[in-house]
Amino acid sequence: MYRCVVEHVHVARLGVRTRGASLALAALMSSSSLLPALLGGLTLASVSPCAAAQEAVQRSFPLHALRGEMLVTTPPEVMLNGAPARLSPGARIRGTSNLIVQSAGLSGARLLVHYTRDNQAQINEVWVLRPDEAQRAWPRTAQEAAALVYDPSSRTWRQP
Repeated sequence: MYRCVVEHVHVARLGVRTRGASLALAALMSSSSLLPALLGGLTLASVSPCAAAQEAVQRSFPLHALRGEMLVTTPPEVMLNGAPARLSPGARIRGTSNLIVQSAGLSGARLLVHYTRDNQAQINEVWVLRPDEAQRAWPRTAQEAAALVYDPSSRTWRQP
């Protein structure tokens, strides 16, 4: 029991120090003339990762994934290549930054995607494509995938 009280005291002290540091930082940021001098020309934009670096990360898609155009109507209902389809109960939709996106947040959006289906023919995984990924060749149907050969070095499909 004594250890719990001691840890609680340390956490309380840490909180006080953290609040003090955040107040000092807030005071520095409010002083617009002092901040650039302290940072030596660095800005928040130069510290944060740029969009080009994020797009340089190549996502790998499963070979059984197909390309399609998805319109999210009323989740879990979607239109896939103009035909009605349904998202599976555990469907994962990954945005262009590869983070999970909620289907309700995409209502009304028409997206170019790669998708996989589960054993009940429901859409299981979806990746919203970036412009550079959309330019690469990818099969739209299982018949196209059977007629093409996957090149792992360029991560694209090509004629045999």
